[in-house]
Amino acid sequence: MDIYILKLLVIGLLLLFVTLGSGLISRLPLSYALIYLLVGIFLSPYGLNLIQLRPEAEFLERLTEFVVLISLFSCGLKMNRPLQTWAWNSTIRLIGLLMPLTIFAVAAIAHFCLGFDWGVAILLGAILAPTDPVLASEVQISHPDDKDELRFGLTSEGGLNDALAFPFVYFGLHWLKDDNWQNWITQWIAVDVIWAIAVGLVMGIIVARTVVWLDKQAQQFITIDSLMEDFVALGMILLTYSLTEVVNGYGFLAVFVAGVVAQKTYHDPEKRFSQLEFSETLEKLLEIATILLLGSLLRIEPILRFLPQGLLIAGALIFLIRPLGAWISTTGENYSPMRRLLFGWFGIRGVGSLYYLAYALGSGLKGEVGEQIAWITFITVIVSVLIHGISSTPLMNRYERHIERRKKRALEAKSEAA
Repeated sequence: MDIYILKLLVIGLLLLFVTLGSGLISRLPLSYALIYLLVGIFLSPYGLNLIQLRPEAEFLERLTEFVVLISLFSCGLKMNRPLQTWAWNSTIRLIGLLMPLTIFAVAAIAHFCLGFDWGVAILLGAILAPTDPVLASEVQISHPDDKDELRFGLTSEGGLNDALAFPFVYFGLHWLKDDNWQNWITQWIAVDVIWAIAVGLVMGIIVARTVVWLDKQAQQFITIDSLMEDFVALGMILLTYSLTEVVNGYGFLAVFVAGVVAQKTYHDPEKRFSQLEFSETLEKLLEIATILLLGSLLRIEPILRFLPQGLLIAGALIFLIRPLGAWISTTGENYSPMRRLLFGWFGIRGVGSLYYLAYALGSGLKGEVGEQIAWITFITVIVSVLIHGISSTPLMNRYERHIERRKKRALEAKSEAA
């Protein structure tokens, strides 16, 4: 049989299985990402040997870049709160406190335990800092009316830290080129921190408002095919990202902001729901391709060679740094202990880290240290997919029961007081 036809057969069976079995899978301690990863390994040279591709770093970078873009816009569309500080308090804490804590804690372990230079160690911390907006759909906002604080915080965190880890990635890359940080620190602060973040925010607002205005004007004079209308969202994503990158801003940040602005600007709820549904469909299809590819890339020899280092970083990040950092970051908030623990547990690593790794490999990260960081990242993502894939469904089911019990107790107390 033609190998190409056999590949199509396997992918078709996979799509049919995850679609028809979605009701069962959603009730099991199993995530779609875990299924895709196992299938990818099954299709690799260790299984059927159907995927023999060893993609260049640029191909992996472009694929993961597009996946993250779609996911960030989808996260932005889910933001259902007013743009006021009090409404985004959990997000501010997770981004402003937890993300830097995570980066420097990982960097410290890499420096003192693995012997990395500080610049390379910070680069590794930045690569592993983003929580994944693609693989974490089970713990994110499921519909625009979902007001749950845990889901909102995790969704907004996943949407923002994929962009705001970039300055630290650039810090590490600058260090690789020149370890005398006094030569470039001023430029880094001015360009990679202040300018790029400011431009990302502004461009996200301007481009999204412009596209929404054009869409509304066009609707007054012509009838747009309903099947084609959802491509307005895709056009908005690509325009926002490309125009922001042209002026050296953070395109990821701009795309997330564009999703937020589009959600606020379109007054037709059907339009917002349609764009969100379209974005999530694209996201799921691209997730399949990315995780299948990751599974097919895995090789026993380098995994065994870097396994102690990878498990040290992954274990510290998942079981110590994230939980402790989240607990510290949420101190002073009126959150239940269970909510604070789940903020700490659901720091899922995935496609965002793969993108930053591929970007770094194409921007000066090479040689033995490049291979070392690559396999530490792969191992961390695999461990996260396995552990969080198994635990997300039962933990979120328990959390939902916990919320229902609290609501019931509140209603009983209110009725007794009346």
